[in-house]
Amino acid sequence: MLKILVTGGAGFIGSNLIEYLLTNTGAHIYNLDKLTYAADLGFAHNFKHDRLTFIEGDICDAVFINKLFEDYQFDKVYHLAAESHVDNSIENPQVFIETNVNGTFNLLHASYQLWMEKPRVFKPDFSTKQQQSRFLHISTDEVYGSLEDDGFFTEKTPYAPSSPYSASKAASDHLVMSYVHTYGFPAVITNCSNNYGPRQHDEKLIPVVIRKALNGDSIPIYGDGKNVRDWLYVTDHCQALHTVLENASAGENYNVGGKNEIRNIDIANHICSILDEVQPRKDGQPYAAQITYVNDRPGHDYRYAIDPSKIEEDFNWQPAETFTTGIKKTVEWYLKKYNA
Repeated sequence: MLKILVTGGAGFIGSNLIEYLLTNTGAHIYNLDKLTYAADLGFAHNFKHDRLTFIEGDICDAVFINKLFEDYQFDKVYHLAAESHVDNSIENPQVFIETNVNGTFNLLHASYQLWMEKPRVFKPDFSTKQQQSRFLHISTDEVYGSLEDDGFFTEKTPYAPSSPYSASKAASDHLVMSYVHTYGFPAVITNCSNNYGPRQHDEKLIPVVIRKALNGDSIPIYGDGKNVRDWLYVTDHCQALHTVLENASAGENYNVGGKNEIRNIDIANHICSILDEVQPRKDGQPYAAQITYVNDRPGHDYRYAIDPSKIEEDFNWQPAETFTTGIKKTVEWYLKKYNA
């Protein structure tokens, strides 16, 4: 049976990816997670499946990672484990370098030693770009920096990270590609737009808006609220990740976006309008009355927008959810969580 390692599998995207893989493949999935504040502990400890093994551990521990690869002999890796909150990276950048750069190196080198140095393990010929990838590094569109009102990020956009978080992800992207070009390592990279959907941590924009609204608190919006993000429903992202790892040649990179460019203030107002319909405030006032503008964060990029043409053309991938359908499902999920 194929053995697939998912790092960060108790997190937002990782837990949704594991469910997708269990449903759509016959592989045995190994969920490696450190169980930080951003992990979904219920998923890690309570989700039971005969093709799922949970392993608690830290990708920054090189000795542990090397032994893990020796013991389990993984066939493929989806690498999602990362520190990902921009505000936290501004307050404490060191942990972002340790996890996102050093942790990625540990996984790369353990995979390299297993797949390419050990004679007892299948060793393909990587002399051509036709070899299939076995290591998928999941990154972000934030490595590209900021856009003005026009244009889109493509796979050829130069890197220009603005925060310690995006700089750490840019560094890890370059590290992955260095293994491809130096050693013929079978890796591929995806850079995604903003994800949303079930299990996202409470610190992110959409859960913050929902939680604050329901609690009767001020809903904080940075600056003037006109910053634009391209939103991608998490299940669509998971389907794209699986498609890329199953079909992409080593050394390729793909941008994954939902084609849903929306200003932050419009996101907040849209969520408030949904809540007005499904769970109105007791005083009859609209939830949007709780929106409050706060000081902008340092280095706040104005606009992100992904051009997903390459993944669409190469693999006929398209997101299944529009923002209207996806945000409705998301609000319904959080209502169940917060009203429980």
